[in-house]
Amino acid sequence: MTINSPKVTRASQRPPVLTDPARHPEAASAPLRTKRAWLLLVMTLVLPGSAQLVAGNRRLGRLALRITAAYWLVVIAVVVLALVTLETLLNLLTNPWTAMLAIVLLAGAALGWAVMFLDTLRLIRPRLLAPGMRGIVCAGLAVLMVATSGTLGYAAYMVNSGRNAISSIFAGGPDMRPVDGRYNFLVLGGDAGAGRSGRRPDSIIVVSVDAKSGQASTISIPRNLQNAQFEPGSPLWKAYPEGYNCGDNCIIDFLYSDVTEKHKDLYPHAADPGAEAMMDAAGGILGLKVQGYVLVDMAGFSQLIDALGGVKVNAGGWVPLSGDDVNGDGHHLPPTGWIHPGEQTLDGYHALWYARSRQWVLEYARSERQQCIQAALLKQMDPATVLTKFNAIADAGTKVIESDIPAGQLGSFVTLAVKAKGHPLKRLTIGPPDFPVEFSTYPDFNVIHQRVQDLLHPPAPKPAAPKPAAPAPTTGNGAAPAAPAPATGNGATPGDGATADGTESTPAPKVTQQYLQQLAVNADDAQLEALLANNGSCTPG
Repeated sequence: MTINSPKVTRASQRPPVLTDPARHPEAASAPLRTKRAWLLLVMTLVLPGSAQLVAGNRRLGRLALRITAAYWLVVIAVVVLALVTLETLLNLLTNPWTAMLAIVLLAGAALGWAVMFLDTLRLIRPRLLAPGMRGIVCAGLAVLMVATSGTLGYAAYMVNSGRNAISSIFAGGPDMRPVDGRYNFLVLGGDAGAGRSGRRPDSIIVVSVDAKSGQASTISIPRNLQNAQFEPGSPLWKAYPEGYNCGDNCIIDFLYSDVTEKHKDLYPHAADPGAEAMMDAAGGILGLKVQGYVLVDMAGFSQLIDALGGVKVNAGGWVPLSGDDVNGDGHHLPPTGWIHPGEQTLDGYHALWYARSRQWVLEYARSERQQCIQAALLKQMDPATVLTKFNAIADAGTKVIESDIPAGQLGSFVTLAVKAKGHPLKRLTIGPPDFPVEFSTYPDFNVIHQRVQDLLHPPAPKPAAPKPAAPAPTTGNGAAPAAPAPATGNGATPGDGATADGTESTPAPKVTQQYLQQLAVNADDAQLEALLANNGSCTPG
């Protein structure tokens, strides 16, 4: 019996028709191939690994989907943490180890997403696309890679910049605890400068923040304050048993360099003995416990302002950019420029001058302007500004800022800074306009302590007693008197051009930059002092 084998024909030798266009686009039409290409790109964008699961290596696709799911869990955890306890999240992000973990995760996600896009391009097979569509699809893939992997890579770079800045500026160590419900920080601004021996902090401001509400107050201590006292238990009492009170040679401005050069042994474990001494002195002067300091090198302060894109202020008066003190005797050449009154955005150079200029005015006018600059910076420190200019800010910060604030607590203080923006900033100056001019030479520390407590813990306002209505004045015939004509700035009524005694008045010259410059050239100090007396007035822009 013969068994006949099936007849083999040419038709039966042909491979079966491949009808799955996702995996076998060869048999698909050109429009379908184009749709397939865009669909695979969108799938990789939305859910990396899904394109491989549908059209490529399923094993690779499943692995990528598992990793994607793990990343989404991390993202969800971060969002929940931000909604429930933002402070904890910020503390984690400012911790060097968790910041490093964030960098690794971001860099890994950027690299992995890029790999999946490149594998998707392989699955698309650009040579099967219509000639005009190949370049468009490749360009689309490039855009999506930049938007995803590029963004994640840049985020990793930003986190690394912030991590390096935090490590360079801030200290390690245990967290600070509030004292009487407040955190008190000393903010010093100064530099060595030409002709100076060591660093001198010309700007001395204590920032006191309520630990719950974030309500902030700034207290400015003039650089020429004498007879400074120290916190109880301060090692400075050993070197200065009567306080820092040797007259003009012991104004508070000199304490930093004095301790740094002669008494650093008083603070054997301090990274900056001068700053520690200034904290003890500020605490003794104000009757507060100062827990930390921030030292701003004013020589680099302009870099930080420029990194922020300038600082907006509403200047109340003209401020000179003083000329050189060629003889070293305090007599300057005419100014090289002027900062005019009104709303404006100061760049770093002019903001530095605005904060430091004190020619023809008292020291306290400069203190008011410094407080104004600080308030303006706080107002501008919104998340959008910080994020868009983060690298420039971080780079400038490492060059101009030194602090002993623990890095692990920065998240808490950032949270307080956000709360502080919702409250008006309170201010006090240990000098005019809050104290007499001579007060800095003969300070009464009991009075200062009371004024500080009134600022930080104001008594509840008492309800005002109603005032009786005053009777309307009448003339002799019972009619109300006519209202007097309004006076002009020189005391004359409008349009008469005369003074009260009937003599012709000389109109006051218009104050312009040219007029002020000519007064400076003429060395008319008295007139300049009168015209610039209001240049301490300022509000944040």
